[in-house]
Amino acid sequence: MKDLFSPYKIKNLELKNRVVMPPMCQYSVDQKDGIANDWHYLHYVNRAIGGAGFIVIEMTDVEPDGRISDYDLGLWSDDQIPALAKIVEACHRYGAKVGIQIAHAGRKAEDAAVPVAPSAIAFDEKSKTPRELSTDEVKEMVEKFRKAVRRAVEAGFDSIEIHGAHGYLIHQFHSPLTNKREDEYGQDLTKFGREVILAAKAEMPADMPLLMRISAKEYVEGGYGINESIAFARVYQEAGVDMFDVSSGGEGQIAAWGRPGTHVAYQVPLARQIKEALQIPVMAVGRLDDPNLANAIIGNEEADLIAVGRGMLRNPYWTLEAAKQLRKETAVPTQYLAGF
Repeated sequence: MKDLFSPYKIKNLELKNRVVMPPMCQYSVDQKDGIANDWHYLHYVNRAIGGAGFIVIEMTDVEPDGRISDYDLGLWSDDQIPALAKIVEACHRYGAKVGIQIAHAGRKAEDAAVPVAPSAIAFDEKSKTPRELSTDEVKEMVEKFRKAVRRAVEAGFDSIEIHGAHGYLIHQFHSPLTNKREDEYGQDLTKFGREVILAAKAEMPADMPLLMRISAKEYVEGGYGINESIAFARVYQEAGVDMFDVSSGGEGQIAAWGRPGTHVAYQVPLARQIKEALQIPVMAVGRLDDPNLANAIIGNEEADLIAVGRGMLRNPYWTLEAAKQLRKETAVPTQYLAGF
């Protein structure tokens, strides 16, 4: 019987449990150089000490103007590798495996003088109107993703996650709301995402799994739904994605379908449908902080991994507390045994 604390393996990634700390931007790069600092080290290593099986480092960008804010992490330079490698090494020491989310914010790059996007469509009336990337610039962007993944592999990460959700650049390309191009990247909305995946796979060891976060549903008038996301996810799967991290929304201001996330596990049905349609492993995310709920999702085989975001922001030791509540065996640091 599978449960939250049963081990999990995908390709060469072996996890001691199914608990994931998902990528959550910290906006804490004070020097604005994209280099992880003491905050990031303490933030992530504490969750490894706290028992998480898999930690995914926050959105890390492929160029300076690809950041949501100038306080975000980057992997556009070799100078950014050592600080990340230090975090990976320390998390390994405490039994966690580590991935990293590689991304570009596109039109949602708030501090870019002129953001770039598939088409010159602003996120909202308060946002800057982005500049449409030329065809050659799109191809150059694929190479920026490739180089960032190469640096992530050099830093020692156990897995790579490509960010194709939440209204960021790859999402902007595969959404008909934001991609009005007339070139090859407009005729085939999945072409950019597919090329990024192929570039990433070319830089990764063959036995390293590639994850991709997708928004499986858009919450705006005319937005796509689960059937469309299954279709583009199938294309990405064929290109080399090994697991989908299934989220939703982020593409625009909530207009037609109401604000999402008002109840627990609201995105789990989306993850389950992707899993069943494509016969592919999935990570569930979104208000899954209750250990009994998280455990049930695994036991019912609705998802393979559980991402606990807000719960881990509140409590670095969420995983240890969950094991105690569920009466499951897990390794507790010797220094903390008296508390358990």
